[in-house]
Amino acid sequence: MALRLETPEGSDALSEFILFQDRVYEHRSARWPALVPLLLPVLTGDSPFAAGRTIRPFLVRDGDNIVARALAVVDEHYNRHWRERLGHITMFEAMPDTRAAVKMMMDRACEWLRGHNVEAARAGFGLLDFPFVIDDYESLPSSLVRHNPAYYHCLLKDAGFESEQGWVDYKIRVTPELIARYRSALEAARRGGYEIVPLKDVPEARRIPEVTDTFNDTFKTHWGFTPFTEEELGLMLGFYGMTGGFETSVLAYQNGAPVGIVLVTPETSEGALLAPGRVLHDSEKLNFLGIGVREAARGRGVNLAMAAYSYLELIRRGAKYLSYTLVLDDNWPSRRTAEKLGAYVCANYMVYRRNFRS
Repeated sequence: MALRLETPEGSDALSEFILFQDRVYEHRSARWPALVPLLLPVLTGDSPFAAGRTIRPFLVRDGDNIVARALAVVDEHYNRHWRERLGHITMFEAMPDTRAAVKMMMDRACEWLRGHNVEAARAGFGLLDFPFVIDDYESLPSSLVRHNPAYYHCLLKDAGFESEQGWVDYKIRVTPELIARYRSALEAARRGGYEIVPLKDVPEARRIPEVTDTFNDTFKTHWGFTPFTEEELGLMLGFYGMTGGFETSVLAYQNGAPVGIVLVTPETSEGALLAPGRVLHDSEKLNFLGIGVREAARGRGVNLAMAAYSYLELIRRGAKYLSYTLVLDDNWPSRRTAEKLGAYVCANYMVYRRNFRS
């Protein structure tokens, strides 16, 4: 049948656009379902994440069936922060053997982005989007991390994208020696004058402003980073709270001022969809972690202490494995922190870019 390019509109069509993810991954023995409650308001313009962004969803049908989808995004938060003119392609998913469909869709999405005065498109790190895994296609990752099929890389390369930035994922097997190491790191920071406070103990009136300011400051020079608004992080913290994340996420204080942050969602494997007979290994029951320290407090063990607090709480809840989650290939300070926490590389990821030529 002839391929047909569409731009979905309305809640029903946009829900179908989101739920296409479930069709792509339905063959997986373990997978995460599409997050309609989070993503649909973004597409309809009813989410804080819609503000300051111009978006256009694209999909391709073969007959009545969707075979590829992607969301083109012009993110003024990102472009203002970096003083760039970059577009993003997010939410990319496709069925196997869809080279022509994906190329048609990406050509149209990039044409739309060029019409909004951007110079290139990044795929795999943008609005609520994470990099593409390039090796471990079987293990269930942390709930927000991609677990795309292997054929995506060929589809993206055939559609004009090139490799832009590598990432690594880190995992930790809990041992008595590591538990002792975490307790020692936490105590050392306290002796050094730092207070590690779980978000549940941060007064509600201060929680969102302090989380937003600390997170944005600690990540301001991180490759690909887009600053958050208080409204955006307020929404995300709502999801964190529902998973117990206020007990596992912390702010580090020195003299009453926040100098570091760790946002950790406990493992939520009960929400994964499993094929009959599939049992998750303990190493697939993983938290999600994001960690940052203000420049003035770096090199003083604050990073280790914050992660230690969160990990000890996860261990108290029964975790046998922990995740340090994704780190840029060349972010050696963070990679050394992961190693000091006992982590090892468990998977590799890639972000892609398509440069627009005149």
